[in-house]
Amino acid sequence: MKRIAVFASGNGTNTEGIVNYFEDSDLARVFVVFCNRKNAGVVDRARLLGVRCIVFSKEGLQNGEVLAKLKEYKIDMIVLAGFLLKVPSDIIQQFPDRIINLHPALLPDYGGDGMYGMHVHEAVVENEEEETGITIHYVNDDYDEGEIIFQETVEVDYEDTPEDVQYKVQQLEHKHYPEVIEYVIKDLD
Repeated sequence: MKRIAVFASGNGTNTEGIVNYFEDSDLARVFVVFCNRKNAGVVDRARLLGVRCIVFSKEGLQNGEVLAKLKEYKIDMIVLAGFLLKVPSDIIQQFPDRIINLHPALLPDYGGDGMYGMHVHEAVVENEEEETGITIHYVNDDYDEGEIIFQETVEVDYEDTPEDVQYKVQQLEHKHYPEVIEYVIKDLD
């Protein structure tokens, strides 16, 4: 049984979907959720789902505290689900090709530092894009530049607001992210 750690900063809808997807799996389980914001919705959501949740500071992420917990819990894979901090190099080195991220756009467009959540959707609408989507990729030392594992598109209608685009993208996220996580886990030794 592989152990998944989810890193999240927000409301936690993707985290909930991942926990539920693997709830009865023989392959993997979400063992712990790590969150850098004590008041984030994902903290309460994890507790309601019966999953251990560790709230940590940015310093704890950078000084090795989080890495020590990952090792203590014998984590096999890290899944970023709306996690807004950059993953430090020491964690990336300890988990090569074992950290994946979900980005709410079709990378390489609309990626990089500061391009997350509604910022992405506003840019897509402002630039009158005809489509957008999701990208699931491995995490490396640069924001949104790791090897792409999966992409899926959705049409953007000319009257769509950023909130409309967000809704469409979230539907793709909830449908595909757990499946791609399962695909990646099956290839772990």
